[in-house]
Amino acid sequence: MEKKVSLKDVARYVGVSTALVSYVMNGKEKQGRVGPDMAERIRKAAAKLNYQPNLIAKSLKSGRTNTIGLIVADISNPFFSSIARIIEDEAQKLGYVVIFGSSDESEKKQDDLITVFLNRQVDAFIIAPTKGTESQIMMLQKRGTPVVLIDRYFTSLRVDSVHINNYQAAFIAVEHLISNGRKKIAMVAYDSPLPHMQQRREGYRAALKQHGIRFRREWLVQASYSNIVSDVHRGLSALLQPLNIDAVLFATNSLAVAGLKKIDELGIRIPAALATISFDESDVFDFFYSPLTYVSQSVADMGREAVLLVVGRIMHSRKKVVDRTIDARLIVRKSSGMAG
Repeated sequence: MEKKVSLKDVARYVGVSTALVSYVMNGKEKQGRVGPDMAERIRKAAAKLNYQPNLIAKSLKSGRTNTIGLIVADISNPFFSSIARIIEDEAQKLGYVVIFGSSDESEKKQDDLITVFLNRQVDAFIIAPTKGTESQIMMLQKRGTPVVLIDRYFTSLRVDSVHINNYQAAFIAVEHLISNGRKKIAMVAYDSPLPHMQQRREGYRAALKQHGIRFRREWLVQASYSNIVSDVHRGLSALLQPLNIDAVLFATNSLAVAGLKKIDELGIRIPAALATISFDESDVFDFFYSPLTYVSQSVADMGREAVLLVVGRIMHSRKKVVDRTIDARLIVRKSSGMAG
């Protein structure tokens, strides 16, 4: 078996001390007063000799593995995959590697992922938590493991979080529909106690009330995570056959995709007969005959802020909890237009 190249081998090749090579390989050339030309020579030599750092030894020495565990609901969802990519890229800039998994909205699976990541000695977590997992987050805090919640959060916990103003975003979306002459506005949401979903429902109802539109219970269609398609189709069928609404706000892109299939199946034209808005974007929306208006959660800003917060926790044990609210934007396209 070929012998692994060591720092000593690189130092011998360049003709400098092992300490000098160590400074460069750890990104501390300034601290070691290594000139830029010499640092470049050492890096080129390390690449030529195929030097690979001993990460286990490095982590034992520093107490860190420079890895972050990311847990989202479903990595195949365009919203979460976009966030994961942003987090991966931003973390890499700061010298961290991200490993991630999907909880599939399961408390047990989220708990299992946390255990696996802890066994891999991640330095910190970024989590879009599923319902009922407050105790899991508290456990991480008690261990002293930095954790940042993204997109979702728990009002009962003092923990760093990054999210949009869900109430305001839903309110603005409904106001836009009303300004386009819509008066019978339904909402399709998850039947979830998580604050972000509660606040979207509240924002929807508040906008109706402010504009003198009486909310009807049947206008709120709620679906479970485990039966999205059947729940959405059943709930919308009661409103669309016959057509008793003139607009619908979808609380997520997954709900929107399920809903659009049913609307198209029934031959209801958007926006002529029914205006639509969704939270979160999706490539699917671009191919739909009536491009969807959507609430952009600014995933780039959310991902960047989450990484900065969690790395800040790793590097400095600050006591102040940070609750970062990112501005959401309504991206207006054809689907929310005036009635035909």
